[in-house]
Amino acid sequence: MATARDLFDAMPADQRRRLTEIAREVSLPRATRLFEEGRRADRFWIIRSGRVALDQRVPGRQAAIVETLGRDELLGWSWLFPPYLWHLGAATVGPVEAVEFDATTVRALCESDPVLGRAMYRYVAETLSDRLHGTRTRLLDLYGPQGSGLEEP
Repeated sequence: MATARDLFDAMPADQRRRLTEIAREVSLPRATRLFEEGRRADRFWIIRSGRVALDQRVPGRQAAIVETLGRDELLGWSWLFPPYLWHLGAATVGPVEAVEFDATTVRALCESDPVLGRAMYRYVAETLSDRLHGTRTRLLDLYGPQGSGLEEP
């Protein structure tokens, strides 16, 4: 699974420095609503400690938790792709320590610095690929034939 270390390890020191200069350490209490599905995606986080639940609206019902993220994981990718709207909602499960990035600033850095931009896009793509694979595995566990032989790594 792609982690924050993967992002920073893939960058030369100058790009790493540029990205960390715009980072902001945040402490988020339990049950903090970070974003809502369909609203503007204007930031993202790398979780240092704690857990965040991602949820999706279900008409006529309570939002369904689709995944829980933890240490060194990327929270939020919708900020990188137009129209920059959240695809899910998110709330802290307990206290969370994270590094927060302003999306507009990071997108501008990606545009002005191709090395940083390539590393960021690759990191987000690898994260999405890992999560899609995990989702497929969970769906097979729920709906696949018994004894399909697929096991989660």
